[in-house]
Amino acid sequence: MPVRSEPFGLRHYLICLKGVVLRECLRFLHQRERFISSLVRPLVWLFIFAAGFRQVLGVSIIPPYKTYVLYEVYITPGLCGMILLFSGMQSSLSMVYDREMGNMRILLVSPFPRWFLLVSKMLAGVAVSIVQVYAFLIVAWLWGVKAPPLGYLYVLPALFLSGMMLCALGMLLSSLIKQLENFAGIMNFVIFPGYFASPALYPLWRIQEASPLLYKICLCNPFTYAVELIRFAFYGQIEWLSLGVVAGCTLLFLGGAIIAYDPSRGLVIRKQDMGGNA
Repeated sequence: MPVRSEPFGLRHYLICLKGVVLRECLRFLHQRERFISSLVRPLVWLFIFAAGFRQVLGVSIIPPYKTYVLYEVYITPGLCGMILLFSGMQSSLSMVYDREMGNMRILLVSPFPRWFLLVSKMLAGVAVSIVQVYAFLIVAWLWGVKAPPLGYLYVLPALFLSGMMLCALGMLLSSLIKQLENFAGIMNFVIFPGYFASPALYPLWRIQEASPLLYKICLCNPFTYAVELIRFAFYGQIEWLSLGVVAGCTLLFLGGAIIAYDPSRGLVIRKQDMGGNA
């Protein structure tokens, strides 16, 4: 007679989540170059480019700021978003690598629901990226770029939600990439337009003055709202439009990734039929 397996309980799901998060953290600890590179990019903008742009790009009094701020203070939320963006793409790179090496098969044949495995993978990537963000904020604080003391606590939910959106986007892209060699082109195609067409480095009103078309593109960019959500959170405020857009895009990207990794109808089965690894 067939043996009926008992349904998984909360303890089993937590054990699975712990395993996925622990694996991602151990991978991050063994890749010290990844941690260093994640800090070098924003620190170069903070220490070098900000010094040159400070006299060129004046920042007027715009929400959430109640007075004039230094350019270094203005770009800090955008640099936090940069870390989340690169980390989300790095997480998707690891999924492409695992698929080519065959490690993805071990994860996908798990009896746990596919959506739970993908969400666990996202949570692991977000946890690693938030650690990198706070490491950057510590260096920025030592450099003299400081936010309100409670802002470092208020910004945590904004970092988590923005990281989830960008990790979900990276996961969706990883389902479209057939070979690891193609990832660099896709990564640059997503990261640089998304980052520069946003208020990460300059206010939207300056973009509107320079190019109304680029301003409209910025308004259609999900990363724009992630940066604004982080910026307002540093000052204990909620930018409701940004919160709604980031939450909606997170659900949209995650839903697309779940469908793409569904073996019965997603893109993974198509790669298997074409001879690729799962």
